[in-house]
Amino acid sequence: MADQDKKDPLLEKRSSRRSFLKSSGLTVGGLIVGGAVGTLIGKESNETTTTEDTKKAPTPQGTGNANPNAALMFFTPNQFDITNAAVERIFPADDNGPGAQELLVAYFIDHQLASGWGIGAKEYMAGPFYPGEETQGYQGSLNRQEIFTVGLEAIERHSAEKYEKSFPELSGEEQDAVLNDFQEGNVEMKGVSSNYFFNLLRSTTIEGVYADPLYGGNANMGGWELKKYPGHQMSYFNMIEQEEFEEIEPKSLSSQHNH
Repeated sequence: MADQDKKDPLLEKRSSRRSFLKSSGLTVGGLIVGGAVGTLIGKESNETTTTEDTKKAPTPQGTGNANPNAALMFFTPNQFDITNAAVERIFPADDNGPGAQELLVAYFIDHQLASGWGIGAKEYMAGPFYPGEETQGYQGSLNRQEIFTVGLEAIERHSAEKYEKSFPELSGEEQDAVLNDFQEGNVEMKGVSSNYFFNLLRSTTIEGVYADPLYGGNANMGGWELKKYPGHQMSYFNMIEQEEFEEIEPKSLSSQHNH
C-alpha cells in the first residue's frame, strides 16, 4: 500500500505541462498546436541537460545572419536548379551587392510553395473558370504549386527546343532569351499563360530578396543592406529626434529571440 501511495515525479511534471497547455490556449480539441509540440517533447526528453550543455547548443532561431531554412520542402532538385538559375537572371549580382542565388531566393520560393500560399488555401479556387478582365487577375484552376510545376517544365522544354541544352546549362545571355520569351507570352503552356508565370516568378523573386530571412531568403540580410533598411528594430526612441540621418545595422525577426 505504501508503494501505491508514492507519486511519480515525471508523471506529475507531464500532468502539470498538460494543464498549462490547456489553460494557455495552445491546444485545440485536445491537440497541441504548432511549435508547442517540439517544446514539450524537448523538455521531457532532456531533463538531465546541464547549464553547460545549454550554453554550447545553438539557438533554434539563429542570429538572423545564418539561414536555418536551406532545405527543400516542395521542389525536386531539378526544379530547384532551374529556379535558382532563373532568379539569378532576374536579380543578378553586381557591384552593388549579392544576387538572388547568394540571397537564397530559390529556397524562399520553395518554402512559400510548400505553404498554404502554394495551394491557395485562403483563396476561392472553385469553378466555373472563365477568362477575366485584366483588372481581375488570374482566373484559372491551377494553384501556385501547379503553375510553378508546369512553368518550370516549360522553361526546360523551351530551352531544349531553342538551344538543345538544359536551362541551368545555358549561358547568361541564352537564359535571358528564354525568360524573355516567357515574359512576352510566346511560349505555349497548359492552364496558364507564360507571361503570367514569368510575372509570378519575378514577383516572388523580389519578395525573396527583401523578405525577412526567417522565411528562407534575404540571406545575411543582404537585400536589406542594399536598401539600407534597418529591419525589425525594437525601438527608435533614442534617435527619433535626431536631425542627422543614422544608418542602423539591420535586425531580423529571429534576432528578437536571442535573449
